[in-house]
Amino acid sequence: MTRIPHEPSGEPNPLRSLTLDQLRRRTSMKWRTYPEDVLPVWVAEMDVPLAEPVVRAVTDALALGDTGYPAGTAYAEALAAFAAERWDWDGLAVERTAIVPDVMLGVVEMLRLVTGPGDPVVVNPPVYPPFFQFVAHMDRTVAEAPLGADGRLDLGTLEETFRRAVAGGRRAAYLLCSPHNPTGTVHTADELTAVAALAGRYGVRVVADEIHAPLVTAGARFVPYLGVPGGENGLSLMSASKGWNLAGLKAALAVAGPGAAADLARLPEEVGHGPSHVGVLAHTAALREGGPWLDALLAGLEDNRRLLADLLAEHLPAVVCRPGEATYLVWLDCRALGLGDDPAQTFLRRGRVAVSSGLPFGTGGAGHVRLNLATSPEILQEAVRRMAAAVG
Repeated sequence: MTRIPHEPSGEPNPLRSLTLDQLRRRTSMKWRTYPEDVLPVWVAEMDVPLAEPVVRAVTDALALGDTGYPAGTAYAEALAAFAAERWDWDGLAVERTAIVPDVMLGVVEMLRLVTGPGDPVVVNPPVYPPFFQFVAHMDRTVAEAPLGADGRLDLGTLEETFRRAVAGGRRAAYLLCSPHNPTGTVHTADELTAVAALAGRYGVRVVADEIHAPLVTAGARFVPYLGVPGGENGLSLMSASKGWNLAGLKAALAVAGPGAAADLARLPEEVGHGPSHVGVLAHTAALREGGPWLDALLAGLEDNRRLLADLLAEHLPAVVCRPGEATYLVWLDCRALGLGDDPAQTFLRRGRVAVSSGLPFGTGGAGHVRLNLATSPEILQEAVRRMAAAVG
């Protein structure tokens, strides 16, 4: 029987499982970038234990010495089943997938398939900073089509940016962040259908980063870009990385729509050598058996969203928080605090709390910070307390 997403799973809330002392034993970026007196609520790592099926898959592989090169289609099959159950999407064809090292390296490879050096890549700032970094590093140019004031896609701006991008017969691509990071916006089926129509009209190829797709609230619906009318020519990158906290176990999937199958077939063979076989096993286990754990996490994140709203109203009422419908990241407008373009520096220096600066997110990022909700209520409370103390 198909599970209803977000129904009570019987799993404990993973956000309440680890103490601050336990977390400080971790050696990853989140916990080693800043001194120990700094409370980190910045980079996209969750303060959770791993789902038991993932732990079992990895430890079984290690016990067997199964640490060779990745092979087979189990990951794609697991993602197709997850997509059918969670998103009512049966259009993920295993034969139109390829394993890639991670989502951003997969994005680079997809953009190489559909653009050439110097071609423009359209993005919607404020957006995930590596979009700018990776595009520039691969010798493409970034064309900004900023989100609207409501944090949603501005289709008029997008059309004008597409028109300029293809002027003179140039090729162009659109790097779509769906759900959107940092705002948590979940693009609707109507919005994505309009995007596909614009892309078709101007000959712009769409590459969708859909890594946050499993992390959508109960009141919203994730719509795969490849599943909307006109999305058949698109390319998507998906992964269990964000949903199950597997960034250190590298693996992702590139997925092609029917009209992009020939493009994906041109992917160099050596790209498939980059993913971790153990990572593939972990991601496959998460998608196949990690649903109850994910539902418990989503319920915990919803609790934290409500808690954050209450904390901000009490301690930092001048901060504008528009709760997103996806991700575990929150975009905070701190401009009314009078802390300048980079309030994250003040929160770090005076409050000893690390949030992500809004500036690297591009246009619309000045005066903003991104906060990571995927932590315990106690750490979230302390983070807001420190932020308020930095302002007071």
